[in-house]
Amino acid sequence: MSTKRKANVSKKIVLEAINDAFKKLNPKVMARNPVMFVVEIGFVITLLLSIFPALFGGISERGYNIAVTIILFVTIIFANFAEALAEGRGKAQANSLKKTKQDTKARLILKDGSIKIVDATELRKGDTVLVKANDLIPTDGDVIEGVAAVDESAITGESAAVIKESGGDFSSVTGGTKVISDYIKVKVSTDPGESFLDRMINLVEGAKRQKTPNEIALSTLLVSLTLIFLLVCTTLVPIASYIKVTLPIATLIALLVCLIPTTIGGLLSAIGIAGMDRVTQYNVIAKSGKSVEAAGDINTIILDKTGTITHGNRMAAALFPVNGISQEELNKFAVYSSLHDETPEGRSVIKFAKKSGLSEKELDKNGTEGIEFTAETRMSGTDFTDGKKVRKGAVDAIIENILYQGGKVPSDLKDISDKVAMQGGTPLVVIEGNRVLGVIYLKDTVKPGMKERFDELRKMGIKSVMCTGDNPLTAATIANEAGVDDFIAEAEPEDKISVIKREQAEGKLVAMTGDGTNDAPALAQADVGLAMNTGTNAAKEAANMVDLDSDPTKIIEVVAIGKQLLMTRGALTTFSIANDVAKYFAIIPAMFMLAIPQMKALNIMGLATPQSAILSALIFNAIIIPLLIPLAMKGVKYVPMSATRLLTKNLSLYGLGGVLVPFIGIKFIDLILVMFRVA
Repeated sequence: MSTKRKANVSKKIVLEAINDAFKKLNPKVMARNPVMFVVEIGFVITLLLSIFPALFGGISERGYNIAVTIILFVTIIFANFAEALAEGRGKAQANSLKKTKQDTKARLILKDGSIKIVDATELRKGDTVLVKANDLIPTDGDVIEGVAAVDESAITGESAAVIKESGGDFSSVTGGTKVISDYIKVKVSTDPGESFLDRMINLVEGAKRQKTPNEIALSTLLVSLTLIFLLVCTTLVPIASYIKVTLPIATLIALLVCLIPTTIGGLLSAIGIAGMDRVTQYNVIAKSGKSVEAAGDINTIILDKTGTITHGNRMAAALFPVNGISQEELNKFAVYSSLHDETPEGRSVIKFAKKSGLSEKELDKNGTEGIEFTAETRMSGTDFTDGKKVRKGAVDAIIENILYQGGKVPSDLKDISDKVAMQGGTPLVVIEGNRVLGVIYLKDTVKPGMKERFDELRKMGIKSVMCTGDNPLTAATIANEAGVDDFIAEAEPEDKISVIKREQAEGKLVAMTGDGTNDAPALAQADVGLAMNTGTNAAKEAANMVDLDSDPTKIIEVVAIGKQLLMTRGALTTFSIANDVAKYFAIIPAMFMLAIPQMKALNIMGLATPQSAILSALIFNAIIIPLLIPLAMKGVKYVPMSATRLLTKNLSLYGLGGVLVPFIGIKFIDLILVMFRVA
């Protein structure tokens, strides 16, 4: 299970957010948020009314105009503060990442093989550098020679070192990390300013954050509502004139500001930024807000079996002797076949046999020579000086070897190996010379809690598909044990792309995890591609998210965060629009009840005076924004449930709550204003 970083909002971040809130008053910045830009225009108008009352309506309304001006100003500042606070947490993380970018020196290997010390900023794509123990890796690249332990804690926060070596999926290294043992030669894969660390800093700072499709659609709705209410407020002027009612300009502006969706307008950007920030708390870097949002709508998740659903290291779970061979003899020769096998599988055979009571003298390597596994033979083992040869290997390879030597294949060997495969294991046959002794049952165990996690996905309405290179029998057993919905056996890279395209053709959104170069095409094809930081640069480039902890199962947390982001945005939008009902009953009667006494019937809150009613609604409209900032930052708690239940819950909690809370809040503020005779 992945660990979550704590997102702190320090005093320094708050102070910087307050400062940034005032900087964002720049009209060019405010224009990016049309709803709050309208509020700022209203503020400017009421400010002029306050400064030049004689020109815009008379001295008698100056105090009222000043009060409206102050409240509008506070409303804008609170909205700007919400966005600045969300950005501040990202900037704080960016600053911690920048500490890893030092004036690093690099050992550049020239064409003649000589070494030249240069600044890391001088390195270009294709250069080769030598990095020794205690050196910082100067920039992103791939290991082309050597093996070394690398400390990636500056980026991942994880103290355990990671082994990096040439070839395979663990050759990629990141600039700013530190070699703590041995040496490696690294081929530079990026030019200055384009490294993974540079892009991470830009992303968490929000410098390149763009609105997501959902956010754009919601912004369009908010602008449309703003234009509608602007039209409504404008038409009130001739209506009021017809019934001989004078409406102060400040009152019309107050009505407009209260009716347009200022609450969600002020929090919309903060919700999006906070969503990306919540992903980084899990040590996942999202390359765009779109990927986080898409995760919330995922229908299908493609996961590798090895290392994702299972532990990845096959361990000896049992030893099955064939007819005529004792358990003790098989145990002894299984250990002989693994004396020089330093792989986890080989060590597990010896460990299992020792538990069965094997004596230590059988582990003596004197007079023996190890035979390594090769792709051609698909066997490994031990040769003894007395001529004895012990091997273990794949069933078909061993059978072919036995027949070649003129030996006999035991009649029960196939039944035993099939039984192992049906249980989700890998059978390895042990032989001495041309004599078959039995089968080692290697099992790649499912990680604890995986079945529960897939049940959780199922409750979210998400289909899980396991990809594995295992045979169909083994794949089916593991799939059943893990609880996935479907599986693809003997999978090739092309199979992953095919299943993604097939799901997308049905209108579904697909997520996938991967780390190898062969995963890159599928990661690029998926709507949400989560690459492992320990993987290749090709995989990280193709994906739209990178997990710094290299935990493939973290895609489940990413999906939950995406759904939480969409729920938070929907909940606060519902609450904001529902607010207008109470504000309508506060302001409309206040505007007309002096001229039309019958309008008092709509003053169901019993607000004291027209001015106190308008100011109370306006004050509530301002203070509700900072009160909702914690919810926007933390997000609405997501609990897996059906869409119908989720809609019912949101309407009852945020819809009904959005109607009732303003009634209570506006009445309370009105009582305070009357108590202190403010209005």
